[in-house]
Amino acid sequence: MADTRNRLLDAATEVLLRDGAQALTLEAVASQARVSKGGLFYHFPTKQALVAGMVDRLVTQFDTALTQAGDEPGAATRVYLAATVEEQPTAAGLAADRTTAALFAAALVEPEALTPLREVYREWQRRLEDDGIDPALATAVRLAADGWWLARLIDLAPPAPGLHERVYVVLSDLIERN
Repeated sequence: MADTRNRLLDAATEVLLRDGAQALTLEAVASQARVSKGGLFYHFPTKQALVAGMVDRLVTQFDTALTQAGDEPGAATRVYLAATVEEQPTAAGLAADRTTAALFAAALVEPEALTPLREVYREWQRRLEDDGIDPALATAVRLAADGWWLARLIDLAPPAPGLHERVYVVLSDLIERN
């Protein structure tokens, strides 16, 4: 069952990336996943449920990384930075950014799908504030990483290779010095 659910979520991601948010229909996802509509409805009875499932999967992956941070000061802030922006830009990271961009496009069609993301962001912020370093620094790193991620996501003059790595080092050093 989990395999089918993941296959459907992967298919929805592929439809979003290939055809855009407006093309995300239950029929398109079922066809892409090679699953009957009944099989799709078993896991996701509505488009809202499908988009919510995609958001949940994204949040779970990120939350798992943050939860596994150690207890040493700055551990969660380091993990947040690494999970948001890779130390060195890679094709896999850019693909993940494209997937996230497509998901946010779908969430614009189903805005309530972002509610769980807003809630978990509050939890992540609390975790960073209790990370054993200055809460203002942890928050500044989070906001810098989020802004950097958004710049890459929608191509708002993200740092070029070379500068990308140097900016990452600057943020990492700030965490370490605190």
